[in-house]
Formats: sequence, structure tokens, C-alpha cells
Amino acid sequence: MGDPNVLEMVQEEERRVSREADYIFEMNESLSSRETSFLIKEEPTPAKRYNLFLRRRLMFQKDKQSKDSIFFRDGIRQIDFVLSYVDDVKKEAELKAERRKEFEQNLRKTGLELEIEDKMNSEDGRTYFVKIHAPWEVLVTYAEVLGIKMPIKESDIPQPENIPFRFLLGPLKLARNVKHPHPEYFTAQFTRHRQELFLIDDQSSFFPSSARNRIVYYILSRCPFGIEDGKKRFGIERLLTSHTYSSAYPLHDGQYWKPSEPPNPVNERYILFQNWARFSYFYKEQPLDLIRNYYGEKIGMYFVFLGFYTEMLFLAAVVGLTCFIYGLLSMQSNTSSTEICDPQIGGQIIMCPLCDVTCDYWRLNSTCLASKISHLFDNESTVFFAIFMGIWVTLFLEFWKQRQARLEYEWDLVDFEEEQQQLQLRPEFEAMCKQRKMNPVTKEMEPYMPLYSRIPWYFLSGATVTLWMSLVIACMVAVIVYRLSVFATFSSFMESEASLKHVKSFLTPQLTTALTGSCLNFIVILILNFFYEKISAWITKMEIPRTYQEYESSLTLKMFMFQFVNFYSSCFYVAFFKGKFVGYPGKYTYLFNVWRSEECDPGGCLVELTTQLTIIMTGKQIFGNIKEAIYPLVLNWWRRRKARTNCEKLYSRWEQDHDLETFGSLGLFYEYLETVIQFGFVTLFVASFPLAPLLALLNNIIEIRVDAWKLTTQYRRPVAAKAHSIGVWQDILYGMAVISVATNAFIVAFTSDMIPRLVYYYAYSRNASEPLKGYINNSLSTFLIADIPDHTAPVEKRDFTTCRYRDYRYPPDHDQKYFHNMQFWHVLAAKMTFIIVMEHIVFLVKFLLAWMIPDVPKDVLERIKREKLMTIKILHDFELKKLKENLIVGSNEFAKEVMIQENKAQLAKSTI
Repeated sequence: MGDPNVLEMVQEEERRVSREADYIFEMNESLSSRETSFLIKEEPTPAKRYNLFLRRRLMFQKDKQSKDSIFFRDGIRQIDFVLSYVDDVKKEAELKAERRKEFEQNLRKTGLELEIEDKMNSEDGRTYFVKIHAPWEVLVTYAEVLGIKMPIKESDIPQPENIPFRFLLGPLKLARNVKHPHPEYFTAQFTRHRQELFLIDDQSSFFPSSARNRIVYYILSRCPFGIEDGKKRFGIERLLTSHTYSSAYPLHDGQYWKPSEPPNPVNERYILFQNWARFSYFYKEQPLDLIRNYYGEKIGMYFVFLGFYTEMLFLAAVVGLTCFIYGLLSMQSNTSSTEICDPQIGGQIIMCPLCDVTCDYWRLNSTCLASKISHLFDNESTVFFAIFMGIWVTLFLEFWKQRQARLEYEWDLVDFEEEQQQLQLRPEFEAMCKQRKMNPVTKEMEPYMPLYSRIPWYFLSGATVTLWMSLVIACMVAVIVYRLSVFATFSSFMESEASLKHVKSFLTPQLTTALTGSCLNFIVILILNFFYEKISAWITKMEIPRTYQEYESSLTLKMFMFQFVNFYSSCFYVAFFKGKFVGYPGKYTYLFNVWRSEECDPGGCLVELTTQLTIIMTGKQIFGNIKEAIYPLVLNWWRRRKARTNCEKLYSRWEQDHDLETFGSLGLFYEYLETVIQFGFVTLFVASFPLAPLLALLNNIIEIRVDAWKLTTQYRRPVAAKAHSIGVWQDILYGMAVISVATNAFIVAFTSDMIPRLVYYYAYSRNASEPLKGYINNSLSTFLIADIPDHTAPVEKRDFTTCRYRDYRYPPDHDQKYFHNMQFWHVLAAKMTFIIVMEHIVFLVKFLLAWMIPDVPKDVLERIKREKLMTIKILHDFELKKLKENLIVGSNEFAKEVMIQENKAQLAKSTI
């Protein structure tokens, strides 16, 4: 055991050293990082080396016990924000150090409390961490400034009644304590002078962590750090831009794979991971209130929108799949493909060469499989589905307005004003401004840039966007040239190779060219998109937008316009231009007088449009999900690998978050952009591909979990921000909804073979029992082989006298040979009539639905009125009670004063 006196002396020495260590901790809170470093290193005599070793050991043990702690060293004050920086050895090191010193002093003056972790305690031995805590007085002051609404009374409004067949949705539901972690409250804007009015059980947990980090960021974004070039400089964003600080972020609650241990609060990050970010929960609803509480309303709004859009896609996917199954079941009974595949009909029809010289004559039945596939997407249900999707888009947008209105009430966004951070002046704008102008609202002098100073940049921006959109068109033309030049090669190669005899039945030169061309086009799209993202961010900065909101709006316009052209131009070409201006044998049109224009398959261009749409849409979704999942994972692994220089040191909560990827201010921008581009694929060309909603539905189910997983596990916690809508994206969706009606009408009319079949059915068919019999022969015109010019005719001579081609023209023996016949004009008139009728029907239904469906549901309006009434009543009762208390106190004091005066008077009388 040992001597008890020695043991007692050792224990006393440990207590003394522990007190010294606590003193060191307290000093750290008030000293700069360099002073802290000096204090730790300072040991005047060799006799204290043992004490230094023991002190460091005690400090390490104390930190080790709270590896996942989100508190200061005292274990009481919660860390609301973290700043990090690395000592700079360059010329600007002193300037940056001075900025940091001034900035941190000003933060302390606002009431924030700071605690600095020396670089010696960090894992890489290079990074300083400044931990920030907002005490109660700061929180209540800025909660009032920001107009944050807090609970004053539990809501007495009953929840909606049970939905019919609710039990069927049981497996999709989350536990109630996860879906609604807090009860419903009546709320009011927080006022520090009325604190007794609010339901404050515990000051440390009254404000949620999202509100706390939002308040701290508000202070950080306005805190000055000095005067440079005669101008007052302020804001953490400017310090991050100048690399004075390397990062600024709020902390996650704890590890995502395990719950927090006391004294840490409930780990909402762990709850989100368990109930939201796991792929095994793909069929479950989202814990939207928990997302809002943890990440803020802006990110919460995105996930509400993505979830609602996915739910609405379910109906469209079911209808689209039904139309596809109908095409599948009716494939064998389809008269057109039956005639094409029949050796006695399609096998006897000799078609004209598809290219000059190298292409030979071919028989129609070689496209048998293509005609059957075409029927899957080009059948009687195509028109129905096109009209249905026009109505579906309207229902989606109208119901989304209702969902948004309900969300505004539930999340206390009814009286929401634009987030101040978005309206704050950008540091880049201030730096470029040479003039100042009085703000008519604030009556303060603000940086001002005249319009004539920005016009050159606007011209440069417009020219750059135009150049890149022209580059997209040029790349599309290049792909067309590739298809034209490669088609002949594929055709001659597949004819000459005997080994491809069995492949030719399903892999025709047309299909091969379409597949390879679509894949090449998709690769070009990704490359152009990658470079344009960099260019668009640069030219938007060159425009010098005044506020963050202007910057985001400008970037949104540029990115959407470019991606619209980039992703949809090839689909527009196939749908509306390919095969429409071909000419006829002997008088074909040529691209650049070299390459003959592309022709559609005898069954129409719809199959190729479907192929193009499928490859681009599916490829983009797969590539996007892989990129979103792999990219942050690899970056974080590499960052941790580089940082783990000393595994014996504490890997603290703030260091773990520091090594995560930054979500960034434009993180949601790219998520919305991806969703809107997908919405375009689902609506603009859906008549050609009824399975598009199903593919989008499957992708979104995965997308929700990928976004949840990366946000919960791979990214730093974003600063909470408010938003009452999806912003400018809603206007873009409305615009695309209107365009989609026209595009689908034109696809059915000009790309599909539906209208020509109907014209033949009602006007030209002579077979009463099978009205479509003979349609294929009727849709093909005849050309005399002798009229083909020698420089375009096939090399090998054939014993055919005529060949057929897809068009409505007079035969060679007619007086107006090769001119359009009357049926061509009948079909064209029918197509134009269909477009007008379909557009009017869909737009009429759209307007009726928009008029019938209110923007704000009736029950939400009643709830809003009830809450306003109750809030006013509670405030009135509170003020009345306070007034009565003041009156009672005042009357008591008055009565006391009267008694004193009476006593004085009686005393005076008795004295006399």
C-alpha cells in the first residue's frame, strides 16, 4: 500500500496542480491565441518541468473525457459557433492577426463569450479554434431584433381528423415523437421586456440550436474588424474571403452514429440519421419538423418541396406505367407493325437508300423490331397521357401552393420578411464602390455604384452566356454531323459483316447511330456543364451584384438558361427538326452542302426521341447521385487522412466538424437546379416517354436519402436561415408548365405517328372491318430509281425500278410528280387543328383548376385567425395583469405616503 502521509501529500499536490490547470483554462478564455501559447510554454525554472508535464496530462485527461462535448471547458456554456484559422507566414500575417484581434475584441463587446484552443491542442498542430458562446442576454436581445417567434401557450386547435384508410399508411409513418418532437404552440415575436409571457422552462434550451447559430451568425456578419483604406470593414464573410479565418461553422450536436452522453443535450443529428438518412427508410415519410429545427426553414423547405414533388410523381408514374403496359399488351395486335413485319407486305417494300453512294436499298421489314418498340410509346394512350400530364402539372403547382401556405403557418412564417443576410451588402460590392449614397429607408450612407459603371460588365456577362449557349448549339450540330457521317459507316459495315447477321434484326444502323450519338451527346453535356459552372460563377461576380440575393438571382438565371439549352437542345432537335426538312430522293437537303439531312424511321422519330430522353435523363440522375455521394466522402477521407498527424491528441467535436465538407451558400441552389431540370424532362417531353415520371420517382426516392445522408454525415452543419417559399424556382416551374403544354402537343402532332394514322382511319381507309389495314403502304411515296442522280445513287446496280420513301407526294407517273399531294395538306391541317384544340382544352382545365383550388386552405386560414386572436388576447391579459400589479404597488405606496403625512400632522398637533 505505501505510506499514508506520502499518499496524502501526492493527493494534495494533484489538487494544487488541478487548481493551476483550472486557472490556465480561465486565462485562456481572456487571452489571444498567441498569449495562450506563450502561457503554456512559459516555465521559468527547470524545477517546474514535472508540474508542466502533470498539468498537460491533467488537461489531456479532462478533454479526453469530453471528446464529443459541445461545451466550453467549464461544461456549462454551450458552443454556438466555431471559427478556425492557421498562422500565416506570408507578408499579410501581421495584418490578419490584427484583424482577428480587433474582430474578437468587438465580438466580446457585443456580449459573446470566446474560448480559444491553441494550435498545440489541435490534431494537425497548425489550426487555432475560436469557440463562441451566446449568453442569455445576447440571445434575448437579438431574438427581438430578428423577430424570432417563440411559444407563449400550447395550442388548443385540434389536429385534423383521421384520414380515411389511415391504417394502410401505417408502415410509411414515423414515430410521433420523431415526426412531431415538440407540441404545437401559439407563438409571438420574442420581446425581452415580456420574458414572463413566454414558456421558458430552461434558459439553456429555450432557443433551439438552429436559432442560436442564426443569432451568432447575424452578429458575426455585422461585427467590424477595423478601418482600411478609410472605410469601415466588417463581417465574417469578408474575413473568410481574405483567408483571415479559414472557416466559420456551427457545431453538429454530436456523432451521427451514436446518441449523446450526458451532459450533452439530445443528439438531434443521431435521430435524423436513424430516421431519415438511412437508405433502409426509403419508404418512410420525412421528419420535417426535426429537419426544420436542426437545419432551419430554408433547408427544411427544400426537403418539403422534394418530398411533395415525389409524392405527386407517384400518380403520374402509375398513369404512365399503365399507358406503357397498354402499349405492351397491344403490341402484337398493332396493324402497322404487323404489316411492317409481314414478309408479304413489309418484306416486299423496297426502301430508298438512307445515305448517298455507300448505302444500299433495303427492305421495310428490317425495321420490324423498331416498329414494335415504337408502338410501346406511340399508341392511342399517348394523347391521353399528354393531356393528363398537362393537368397533372397544374394540380402539382396548385397543391404545392397550398402545402406551402400550410407550412408557413406551421413554421411561423406567416409574417415573414426577407432574411436580412440575403439583403446585406456583399463585401466585393463594397470594395469596388467609389461613391456613397444615402439609403432612403435607413437614412444611412451606403456604398453606391452608378449604372454606367456596371454596363460593361453586363455586356460581358451577356456576351459570355450567349457564347456558351452558341457553343452548346455548335456541339449539338457536331453530334449531328457525327451521326450523319457514322451512319453510312455502320450501314456498310453491318451489311458486309456476316458475323453480324443475327444482330442486324434488332441492332439496325439507325438504332446503333442513335444510341452512340445519344451517349456522345450526354458526355458533351456533362463536360460543358462542368466548365460553365465555373464560368457562370466568375461572370456573376464580375457583374458586382449589390446583395447576396441579387447574386443568387443572377446566377440562377444564367445557370438555368444554359442548362435548359444544354440538356434539352438535342431533344428539341429530334422532336421538332429531325426528318422534317429532308426533301425527297433526287432532291435531298444537305447540311453544309456535305451531309445529307437525317431521316426518321418509317415509324416516326418518337423512338429516337425516347432513346435520347432516356439516356440523358437516366445518365444525369445516376451520375448526379454518384457524384453527390462519392465526392464529399472521398474529400472528407482525404482531409482526415492528412489531418491525423498525431493520433494521441484529442479529436474534438469542433475538429471533427472542421474536417467535414462545407455545404456552402449555393448548396441548395444546385439541388433546386437539379430538381427543376428533372421536372423539365418529366413535363416537356413526357408524351414521348410515359415512363419518365416513374424514373424520376425512383430517382427522387434515392435522392432524398442521398441528400439526407450527405447533409447529416458528410457536411458541416449549415447556418440556419429562414425562407417562406422556394423563391424564384416557383416562377421557373410555372413557366415550364406552360411550355410543356405546347411541346407535348407538338410532339403528338409532328413527332408521333398518331395524327397521320387518324387521318387515314377516318378519310382514306377503304377497309371497314380493319380501318388501319394498308396504312403503311399509304404513308410511303414512290420514287423512280432512274431519277436518282448518278453522284448519289448506290454503287451496286439493282433490278428494281422504284423505291419507297416516307412522305406524301405524287408518284412518278403523275403530272405533278414528287410534289406534295392532297393527303399531305390534310394531315398538316389535322396536326395544326390538334395542337390548337389540345392547348385550349388543357389551358381551360388549368385555369379552372387554378380558380377552384384556393392558394390557402380554409382550415389554415381559420387556424391563422385563431392564433392571431389568441395571441392578441394573451398579450392583452399579460399587459392588463402587469398594469394592475403596477397600480396596486402604486396605490400601496400612495396610501403609505398619506399615512406618513397624517402621522406627521398628528405629531405636530401633539407637540403644540
